[in-house]
Amino acid sequence: MVFVKAQKSRAYFKRFQVKFKRRREGKTDYRARIRMINQDKNKYNTPKYRFVVRFTNKDIICQIVSATITGDHVLAAAYAHELPHFGLDVGLSNYAAAYCTGLLLSRRVLKTLEMDEEYEGNVEATGEDYSVEPAETRRPFRALLDVGLIKTTTGNRVFGALKGALDGGLDIPHSDKRFAGFNKDNKQLDPEVHRKYIYGGHVASYMNTLMEDEPDKYQSHFSKYVKKGVEADNIEEMYKKVHAAILADPTPKKSDKQQPKQHKRYNLKKLTYEERKAKLIVRLNALNAAAGNDDDDDDEDDDE
Repeated sequence: MVFVKAQKSRAYFKRFQVKFKRRREGKTDYRARIRMINQDKNKYNTPKYRFVVRFTNKDIICQIVSATITGDHVLAAAYAHELPHFGLDVGLSNYAAAYCTGLLLSRRVLKTLEMDEEYEGNVEATGEDYSVEPAETRRPFRALLDVGLIKTTTGNRVFGALKGALDGGLDIPHSDKRFAGFNKDNKQLDPEVHRKYIYGGHVASYMNTLMEDEPDKYQSHFSKYVKKGVEADNIEEMYKKVHAAILADPTPKKSDKQQPKQHKRYNLKKLTYEERKAKLIVRLNALNAAAGNDDDDDDEDDDE
């Protein structure tokens, strides 16, 4: 028999330290997080805010978050599923929707802090890089971009949300190298290309291509656009109206959806002791009655 050396001894497993839960689940990069939330000692308990952007299959989540020893505290949040209240009913997860969500969050947090009049931001999106200038009274609200685990490629939707937050009046350290339209050859941002993405021009061009080449595919892929009457020619006007509605009133809107009269239950209702006792008595009576009927049948068979 060949001798095999034990690579990991009992002492190794006795001293094995389990990683954090969100690391085991693959949800948090703690190496990046600790560098992002680390605050200078001479600033004491001053919160260090992060502009957090996350994407799901159907939604975009933007939050202003600060870390405390008891957990993260959310100062303000905005979601893409709120955009129908501002006039955007379709395409809630693309680059243009990410811009709208970032714009909504920035205006909302500034309104919460009563800084919306001092910092109006970039009223009209031109695609050019914009950074807020400090006012004479209060400094602009500063936050750090938190992208999570996504790959920060050029033109990623997270930078659409970043651009919306910048145009809304937030102070976020950034570079224009990752915005849609940045050319790595001449190392310059093309504002026209970036503006096209902000106003959904890339979606409109794809709609026109599908409409000409594959009408059936267009009807299936853009069925919600067709149902709402949104065409490729009026997409830019639609986004302009959405931006104007957000700038006019970014406060959260109450849903018009009616509350269900009877909530669904996916598990059995927990019975009280008296209900369980009564239920058991009914079952025993039923069993006894069934047993009595069987005895009567057996007696009849014997008589025959």
